Amino acid sequence: MAICTSISTLQQTLSQKRASGAQIGFVPTMGALHDGHGSLVTQALAQNDCVVVSIFVNPTQFNNAQDLEKYPRPFEQDVAFLNAIDPEIVIFAPEAADLYGGAVQAKSYRFGAIESAMEGKHRPGHFDGVGTVLNLLFRAVSPTRAYFGEKDFQQLQIVRKLVALERLPVEIIGCPIHRAENGLAMSSRNRRLTPQQLEAAPFIFKILKKTQDEFDSKSIPALVREAEAAFAANPMLDLEYFEIAATDNLQTAYRKHPSNTYRAFVAAFAGEVRLIDNMGLN
Repeated sequence: MAICTSISTLQQTLSQKRASGAQIGFVPTMGALHDGHGSLVTQALAQNDCVVVSIFVNPTQFNNAQDLEKYPRPFEQDVAFLNAIDPEIVIFAPEAADLYGGAVQAKSYRFGAIESAMEGKHRPGHFDGVGTVLNLLFRAVSPTRAYFGEKDFQQLQIVRKLVALERLPVEIIGCPIHRAENGLAMSSRNRRLTPQQLEAAPFIFKILKKTQDEFDSKSIPALVREAEAAFAANPMLDLEYFEIAATDNLQTAYRKHPSNTYRAFVAAFAGEVRLIDNMGLN
């Protein structure tokens, strides 16, 4: 298994594959890999001749220094995880200075209305950091396709906007949320949950599913009120936001329009661990 720790070694590794016309799939991650990542990698392997997985905890997308410090980094476990899927996977694990080419700071982007809602509202500067690192990674890897999970649905829309703004020749593939049997969305942050918090966290999925089931029969404000009340009554989870938004522009919705599709979005804390999830409603 090739492990590249610099842009130059990555490009040397991929040069022969490019010369033969290979299509390259790319799965960007921050490590602490789980079966959700595995599902992205498996899809990338099925659709490309070569797959690159990046493992890089990006400092510019964290607006909470403590969250950055505590983010899990089990690199050896991640390598073993990927090797078990396919030993031909190329791992790209650069140092920040090499990837950023000097000062590690975010570029300011104008992603439009989609960046001001939900995650953008509660995590100032987050999407500038995401856009900056993905722009750098895309240019380093030059993939044919890149794969992102829909758990970070707002980020997925931001990535599509980034590719358009930077005119990058990469196809962005959105993949379904990978869930545990109890409905909990797979996340690297789940590793930080206590056993009691792990037991409580599927409540998020339960409320999303209830909202989906009742979407046709209740108004959007009523659904939001009921969800907020349910979280308020749950002592294990501290709700940050619960919103229903139009899928295309992610703007908060207050009434339904027949031609629109909608998703419910939630962010909640289990202790110090912030969890996000979403679900299509119609």
